[in-house]
Amino acid sequence: MSKATFPKDFLWGGATAAYQCEGAWKEDGKGFAVTDLLTAGTREIPRIFTPEEKENTYYPAKQAIDHYHHYKEDIALFAEMGFKVYRMSISWVRIFPNGDDEIPNQKGLEFYHKIFQECKKYGIEPLVTISHHDVPLALALKQDGWLSRKTISAFVNYCETIFKEYKDEVKYWIVFNEINMMTSYFGDIYTGGILSNGTTHLDIAHASEEALSADKMKKRFKALHHQFVACAKVVEIGHKINEQFKIGSMVAADAHYPYSCNPVNVIAAQKSMRRIWYCADVMVRGEYSYVADSYLKDQGICLTDLDITVEDKAILQAGTIDFLALSYYTSGCHAVDEVHETTAGNFSLGVANPYLKKSDWGWVFDPQGLRWMLNELYGRYNIPLFIAENGLGAVDEISEDGKIHDPYRMQYLDNHVSAMREALEDGVNLMGYTWWGPIDLISASTGEMKKRYGFIYVDRDNEGNGSLKRIRKDSFYRYQEIIKTNGACVK
Repeated sequence: MSKATFPKDFLWGGATAAYQCEGAWKEDGKGFAVTDLLTAGTREIPRIFTPEEKENTYYPAKQAIDHYHHYKEDIALFAEMGFKVYRMSISWVRIFPNGDDEIPNQKGLEFYHKIFQECKKYGIEPLVTISHHDVPLALALKQDGWLSRKTISAFVNYCETIFKEYKDEVKYWIVFNEINMMTSYFGDIYTGGILSNGTTHLDIAHASEEALSADKMKKRFKALHHQFVACAKVVEIGHKINEQFKIGSMVAADAHYPYSCNPVNVIAAQKSMRRIWYCADVMVRGEYSYVADSYLKDQGICLTDLDITVEDKAILQAGTIDFLALSYYTSGCHAVDEVHETTAGNFSLGVANPYLKKSDWGWVFDPQGLRWMLNELYGRYNIPLFIAENGLGAVDEISEDGKIHDPYRMQYLDNHVSAMREALEDGVNLMGYTWWGPIDLISASTGEMKKRYGFIYVDRDNEGNGSLKRIRKDSFYRYQEIIKTNGACVK
């Protein structure tokens, strides 16, 4: 039996986020996002949020990799790899420095015009993430960010502004990045509601849901509901502005398995998938499904706590997304019958899988989990899927020959491309694939630079030192070959 081929119009590319790559955090009228004021950390030391800039404190977002001034060089390198699409995010506070300003910042609008024009020069399609965790600090201070319904109207105005501004330059949009992260330990930071919640640390390595109060969980899910309403409104408005727009939203979709065939473990793994279904059901189907009730009850709350109005329900029905984007990095196992070693990832992924190897940051390598996840999502929703993030963070060293040899990244890439092909053989409708961090950027979870994802090395260390010189890694040429052959070079 011959293997499936990738569609001729398959969108190969890479993905970045504004606050992790742009830098220039005070230039040209830009305001502060909450994520700008996260200090550096490590896997052992959590990042700390400071409501205002502190002297003698290192903020990785301050300069990041200075994509703001290097975008022409960076996009040229993406084009050299053969990118068909560049997934990037617009920084809300570059357009509206306070989130709800009466008029947009013209220099911010102009910057993204330049990005899109540079992409067009090389035949690269922009895929724009509208909100990649960068809630305006001013809205966090004034109204607790997404905990307030007022933020819905501010966000909708922001979206309408950029839809009209870039309607002839951008076709593909993702409203929210990994929206289900709001239900996890990221939620307090990324809602902008960290002040009322009393959270100042982003502790990914040691995060636990067990000690959270029902009141805190209620705030997270209320903020998430406000994002659902905003997303639906934005979809409807976007389609009116340009009927050709393809508007999706995104979930973090790591696979969850039972550790053993003990039925209690099977049920535990099944319940863990509700982190994904809870959000995707609303955005794709336009309503809270039966999953929502049991999922919320396990958090000590119920749907009535979210103040869902009749108008909200109508809005959700009217504004369903065109495609579902997902990130996939790893998988986890669930065991409730006995104690096992734990693992790490974007969510608390349970115990370590004895059949899989782990990265230096505790994430297991599981390309078959991607195939499984694509089948689960497509079977449940039957709308086009887009892999908006997939990648490997690792410590890369410059060799004596001045090059970066990263066979581990090439193997990870090949294995996941192979899994995508298998999913296509299964019948999944897959639009495209954007590798997370085609160029090294600062880590969202730790703020480190040594956790490198890129095909392009950036000379910068964890303390912000370095020339910012860009160097092609070996994986650069492997991805170039994959795109040139439309995946056919991968066995």
